[in-house]
Amino acid sequence: MWMYLGLLAALFLGLHNLCKKHAVQGNEVFPVLLGTISSGFLLLLPFYFGSLLFKEYMVSIDFYITNIPLETHGFIAIKSAIMAASWVLAYQALKHLPITIVTPIRSAGPFFTFIGAITIYQEKPNSWQWIGFFLIIFSVILYSRIGKKEGIHFKRNKWIFAIVGATFLGASSGLYDKFLIQSLALNPQTLQFWFCFYTVLFLLIILTVTWFPYAEKRKAFTWRWTIPLVGILLQIADYFYFKALQDPDALIMLLSAIKRSQILIAVVIGGFIFKEQNKREKLVPLAGIMLGVFLILYS
Repeated sequence: MWMYLGLLAALFLGLHNLCKKHAVQGNEVFPVLLGTISSGFLLLLPFYFGSLLFKEYMVSIDFYITNIPLETHGFIAIKSAIMAASWVLAYQALKHLPITIVTPIRSAGPFFTFIGAITIYQEKPNSWQWIGFFLIIFSVILYSRIGKKEGIHFKRNKWIFAIVGATFLGASSGLYDKFLIQSLALNPQTLQFWFCFYTVLFLLIILTVTWFPYAEKRKAFTWRWTIPLVGILLQIADYFYFKALQDPDALIMLLSAIKRSQILIAVVIGGFIFKEQNKREKLVPLAGIMLGVFLILYS
C-alpha cells in the first residue's frame, strides 16, 4: 500500500512543479515561496482549530493534530530550516533554468537518499536496485550535455550549483522524515501543520532582510493564481508521502525513487507548456531515469 501512496505523492508533486515554474517565471522568488507555504499553512489551519474544538470528530476522520512536547517542536523546526534553505535555492534555480534541466537534476535526490538509507537506517538494496540507482545518476549526467546546447554550462553556472545544493538538502530532509514519522510517531497532519508554521516564520525573517525594505523589489512582485495552488498541491503530496512513511515496512530509498516519477509530468508536459528546447533529446535520459526508477521499484 505504501508504494501506491508514494505514486500518488509523485503525481501531485509533478503538478506542483508545473505550477511552481509558472509562479516564479520573471517574478520575485522569496515572496512567491512565502505565498506558497502560507497557502499550505492556511489549508491546514482549520484542521488545527478543529482538533482543539472537536477532538473526537477529527480523530474519527484521521485528521487530528496532536499535542506535542517542546522537544518535538525543536525537531520539526530543524526540518523547516533545512527545507527553507532547499526551497530558496531551488526556486532561484527554477527562475533562471529550464524546467527540463532543473527537474532531472532534482531526480538525483535518490543518490543522497540511497547513501543515507544504507548508512543510517541499514536498508539493504539488492543488485538490481544498485543498477537502477547508477542508471539514474548516469542519465542526469546526460542532461548536463544537453544543457550546454541551451547555453547552460554546468561547471560555470551558479544556478546549477544552487539546484544541486537544493537536491542535497531535500534528500537530507527526506531521511529526516523517516525519523520524525517512525521514531517520534508523528502523524502526517501534525508534522505538516507545524512544519508550515515554522517555515513561514523562517521565511518572514529572510524577507524582512532581503525584500520588505526594498520598494523596487516589492513592485517587481506579481501575484499569480498558481502561487496558492503550489502550496495546496505540495501539502496533498506530502500527506500521501507521510502516510506511506507511517508503514513500518516502507523503505525511504524506494519511496525517494518512486517520487522521481514526477519527472514524467515535468519534462513531457512542462516542456511543451513552457516551449523549452531540445525536448526530443531530453527524452533519452528521461527514459534512463524512468528505467532506473522501475528497476528500484520492481526489483
